[in-house]
Amino acid sequence: MANVEKVSVAMTPQQAELIRDAVQSGAYASGSEVVREALRDWSAKWQTRKSDIEHLRKLWAEGKASGEPTTVDFDEVLAEAREEAKTGRSYGR
Repeated sequence: MANVEKVSVAMTPQQAELIRDAVQSGAYASGSEVVREALRDWSAKWQTRKSDIEHLRKLWAEGKASGEPTTVDFDEVLAEAREEAKTGRSYGR
């Protein structure tokens, strides 16, 4: 690795043991390799989470811009959905 930066990380004894076990098993050449893979996995998860948050913000803004709110009787909507599921009919369309 031509361009690396050393970083000190504090972890629990259990986490350190997991890293040692992974290296001792032969699955990884070093603890650094384990941590780099974990960071790649976390990075992908983090990007997805940021994308999901942005999508929810967009939907929230669209909802707010769509007009005045209307009152909904969720018990009635749920009862209609259950009836539709039982009979295969579509209500409200």
